[in-house]
Amino acid sequence: MSTPVSYFEQMYAADPDPWSFESRWYDARKHALTVAALTRRRYRSGFEPGCSTGMLTARLAERCDALLAVDAVPAAARTAAERVAAHAHVTVGTAQLPQQWPEGTFDLVVLSEVGYYFDDTDLRTLIERAAGALEPGGELVAVHWRWPVTEHARSGDDVHAALAAAPGLERVARHEEADFILEVFTPAPARSVAQREGLA
Repeated sequence: MSTPVSYFEQMYAADPDPWSFESRWYDARKHALTVAALTRRRYRSGFEPGCSTGMLTARLAERCDALLAVDAVPAAARTAAERVAAHAHVTVGTAQLPQQWPEGTFDLVVLSEVGYYFDDTDLRTLIERAAGALEPGGELVAVHWRWPVTEHARSGDDVHAALAAAPGLERVARHEEADFILEVFTPAPARSVAQREGLA
């Protein structure tokens, strides 16, 4: 069973920053590494599901011509919208995924700390919709915590194993630590930065 939205609503009702994204060096560093892993200088259109309070959203805004960020909890989405209010090209809204997936295609989809909240069916749907929404040459970036958490339906490693097994996706980058795993996937056939620039 996927983690119910009520769990997140209760978390944000008790604390507007329940995971301390605004103050922890761990998250600031991880967000910086996530953006550093992007293999393109600019993206036409990005999508960040599960944006929480928008700390990563603000970093992604610097690399995208247009960015859509959504969260299932209105309070979190409001905080994220306030954080990126100066960026007219960023839209923040609410949506319950994977069912309420947006229309259109993207050349960047970022799954940050969301995959392990979904049961088998919802995770499969999430990955299918994320992969299906990628434009040719687009990138799906995933980063997930690796330590066990009671509220998680699966481990971060399991999420990344499912992504690696998804048909039509190829991994182009991987960063692994004891705490989290960060990977970048692209529709096959994958081409490295050096290959795209004629260096290899």
